[in-house]
Amino acid sequence: MGLVPLFVFFFICQAFVSLRTVCGNAELKVLMEMKGSLDPENQFLSSWMEDGDPCSGSFEGVACNEHGKVANISLVGRGLSGSVPPSVSGLKCLSGLFLHYNSLKGEIPKEISYLSELSDLYLNVNNLSGRIPAELGNMGSLQVLQLCCNQLNGSIPTQLGSLKKLSVLALQQNRLKGAIPAALGDLSSLTRLDLSFNQLFGSIPAKLSEASQLEVLDVRNNSLSGRIPSALKGLTEGFRYGNNTDLCGVGFPLLRACKSIAFDPSKPEPSLGPQSTTTNNVKSIPQSANVEPCSEANCTKSSKKTRAIAVLIGVIAAMGGGAIAGLIAFTWHRRRIQKVGSTFDVSDGRLSTDQARDLSRRSASPLICLEYSNGWDPLADARSGVGFSRELLQGFIFNLEEVESSTQHLSEVNLLGKNNFASTYRGILRDGSVVAVKCINMTSCKTEEVECLKGLKILTSLQHENLVRLRGFCCSNGRGECFLIYDFVENGSLSHYLDLKEDTGRVLDWSTRVSIIKGIAKGIDYLHSNRQYKPPLVHQNISAEKVLINQQFNPLLADSGLHKLLADDAVFSTLKASAAKGYLAPEYTTVGRFTEKSDVYAFGVIILQILSGKRQIDHSMRSGAECGKFEDLMDGKLLGKFSELEAMKLAKIASVCTNEVPDQRPTMEIIVEELSQFSLAIAEPV
Repeated sequence: MGLVPLFVFFFICQAFVSLRTVCGNAELKVLMEMKGSLDPENQFLSSWMEDGDPCSGSFEGVACNEHGKVANISLVGRGLSGSVPPSVSGLKCLSGLFLHYNSLKGEIPKEISYLSELSDLYLNVNNLSGRIPAELGNMGSLQVLQLCCNQLNGSIPTQLGSLKKLSVLALQQNRLKGAIPAALGDLSSLTRLDLSFNQLFGSIPAKLSEASQLEVLDVRNNSLSGRIPSALKGLTEGFRYGNNTDLCGVGFPLLRACKSIAFDPSKPEPSLGPQSTTTNNVKSIPQSANVEPCSEANCTKSSKKTRAIAVLIGVIAAMGGGAIAGLIAFTWHRRRIQKVGSTFDVSDGRLSTDQARDLSRRSASPLICLEYSNGWDPLADARSGVGFSRELLQGFIFNLEEVESSTQHLSEVNLLGKNNFASTYRGILRDGSVVAVKCINMTSCKTEEVECLKGLKILTSLQHENLVRLRGFCCSNGRGECFLIYDFVENGSLSHYLDLKEDTGRVLDWSTRVSIIKGIAKGIDYLHSNRQYKPPLVHQNISAEKVLINQQFNPLLADSGLHKLLADDAVFSTLKASAAKGYLAPEYTTVGRFTEKSDVYAFGVIILQILSGKRQIDHSMRSGAECGKFEDLMDGKLLGKFSELEAMKLAKIASVCTNEVPDQRPTMEIIVEELSQFSLAIAEPV
């Protein structure tokens, strides 16, 4: 190579290196500005250094693409208390921004809209305020917009209707006002829209039913009014509209039929009747209202004709409806007779699980049949490719009809509790056994069928005397829900026995408390030591609410392995509650993952709760346990009837379990061995 070409080559290389250095420095400068804004006291982002390399892996929560550009920032639950800086717009290749479960405040900077590659924006569960920037409607790549559980106000920007790739829009639990923009019906990829627990008014736009992929529409707890578009009945249970007292409609349970009343322009929430659609009133109707303007003359002239046609249609519909109803009733009755004749009679007793499984192989029992609406089949061997037969899960499969009938069609009367991703109902199966049915929306489950199947396999394989037994499951793509059927546990959760007021509830005696602690330890140890799972199975959500007490006052851990079935955002939704109640191990905020020692930490907190009889564990209780001053920790309702030696040992176990350093905590195997040496005799008063 000649001298001149060599010089040119050297010059080009140097220019390339310089250009890359300049670009790298530009992104480093943005990250340092973000650090100063997100973490003003430099408590959690100390790994972000001015002389560091963001793509070296040393910047916590930062990931780069193959071109050396920052592509992902994940700082979930890091305790950040600052604000989101406008400078984030300088990260041009950013595709994911995950800042949820922090304490960020201030407004959402409109400059975020400059991130043309951003597909996932998670700012939920913070203290953000102000309006939702209308500029977010320019983000053509955005697929998920999570802004729920903040203090956002103002109206929902109509510009969000331009986000053609958006599949999830979560704005619940804010302070949003105004009407629901009809433009949201233009979101052709939208599968979930959650506007619940706000202050929205006006009617539900009929255009929302044009969102062809929509599976979940949640507008509960607003001030909506008017007629619900009938097309939304197609969402079945995916449409949630409770606590909007002025809504009406036909074919929606718990809703009154609509009445035609005159429109009062002085009211912010319009109720639209046949005489309200004058040209003068149209301007006063919110954008979301389902009306079409017409002139006063045309409206008056057509009203008589409309009434006459309506009467004629009503007569024809009544006659046709009666004939169809009779035909359906006859067909249903005949099918019911055929079904009962082909299955088993359980009227004379209760079948054991083994009997039910044996019958499932010999009959077409409605207990053992999965409903595969729209072709979703998590047990299809050919597509799953996970190496085990459908037969292994056959005895656990329930039919949708059985689930619905056992809970009286998921009646509110049978509702035991609910959270952000699931509702639990009490049910009675046809064999007379009482169950708890956990209803999980499929948007909260893992999207990959293989992963979903693996999760179900784990849930069905967990069998231990201190775990709540899973009876079976039912997945319905038609309803967009997955149901988990567990044994019903009679005496509720451990939390019901904490913070008891005078003369209310049963005070647990000392032997029962020790027995409960030992049972919880055995259940957790079973999860950790089960050799078929590598790495070991971690519960992740141990709390007093997850410890159920049966008739013999033995403890049963609920929701074991459930996180293996749930999507990440559903798992995240449990973390804030766990952190607020003190169960979340401190290292999670730094490493962002759970280990067996995370469960050990939560177990230590539960010991303190059982000893003190209190839900909230304060610093003095932890200090007392650490120093061996158990007498300051003990529940006064025991009236001194406890073993001092056992109380001292339990306080010590709780102290080491809640050590700030994970490696200083014992394993559950060691804890179980230690607890096995306890006697269960009730001591005399000391």
